[in-house]
Amino acid sequence: MSKCDVIERSPKMRRRSPVVELEGQLHLYAPQTYSYARMTRAAVLAMEDGSVWWGEAFGDGSPASGEVVFNTAMTGYQEIASDASYNGQIVVLTYPLIGNYGTFARAAESRRPWVEALVVRELVDTCREGTVDLDAYLRSYGVPGLAGIDTRALVRRLRAKGTLRGAILQVPPHRSGDPDVAREAVAKAQSIPPLGAKPLVVEATGLARQSGSGPKVALLDTGLKENQIRCLVRGGATVRTFPATASARDVLSWAPDGIVISNGPGDPAAIPHIAAATRTLLDAAISRGASRPLPILGICLGHQLVGRAIGATTSRLPFGHHGANHPVKEVRTGRVV
Repeated sequence: MSKCDVIERSPKMRRRSPVVELEGQLHLYAPQTYSYARMTRAAVLAMEDGSVWWGEAFGDGSPASGEVVFNTAMTGYQEIASDASYNGQIVVLTYPLIGNYGTFARAAESRRPWVEALVVRELVDTCREGTVDLDAYLRSYGVPGLAGIDTRALVRRLRAKGTLRGAILQVPPHRSGDPDVAREAVAKAQSIPPLGAKPLVVEATGLARQSGSGPKVALLDTGLKENQIRCLVRGGATVRTFPATASARDVLSWAPDGIVISNGPGDPAAIPHIAAATRTLLDAAISRGASRPLPILGICLGHQLVGRAIGATTSRLPFGHHGANHPVKEVRTGRVV
């Protein structure tokens, strides 16, 4: 891991006014945070609609591709990067300064980062004692990053057009802004298969493990966050995780007092076998009756799987909702909290 360094920005390194050039069907966006003179690792984000965003690379030097989504949280960038729900996605962070408190082991939501890449306005190269800077953290897991992007303009585009497929390529600094590179990157973005074509849940699921003491809660791991286990254990439960490949019989053989189906990546329609297992679990809970209740809770993807298990259909939002705040409307009063 690299040493944590604090970089004082010179006047040449401060933000520049947006520059937009038009080249045929390509919309080329120049870097917003760093000057070309400072740039040591240039990179480009291209999306299927022909928009091309130039910036500076950090993290790993490998290319990346996936759906481009955005997250509006002001903090928690490590938790976001390590959330398995983002498997297969390039995540744009709307808060402009990212990396200012480093990364540390207890903040990770899983064993590694799951984002395909992280896109930020400005990377802050600093961290506290006992932590690892974000650049080194991503690099150690082979995850690329892109800084110097006008994330506000990028998010406005995603809100207007919906989630788009995108690709990130790293190039020598002297080729930053090269239309030929831009066309290559756009072609790569347009060739990306739909997100449902990858076994995202199978990739994200973990091994069976058990912790805590008290009532037994079976947690079906379709890409869970570590905080779900912590909260259940803190509430007095014995938690045993089951991989997404586990059958309903596997789960029920442990004789749980409750079942939780976790969050996870991808489209629930792409994993009908897990929805079928969820249906079997629901049938088992119903057959027990009120005298021996078996409550079942679905979170995020798990919630959608429960819905599909009872005959509902699911459809994708244009750009989803990724952030720390979810407004809730109280139906009786109409008040939004």
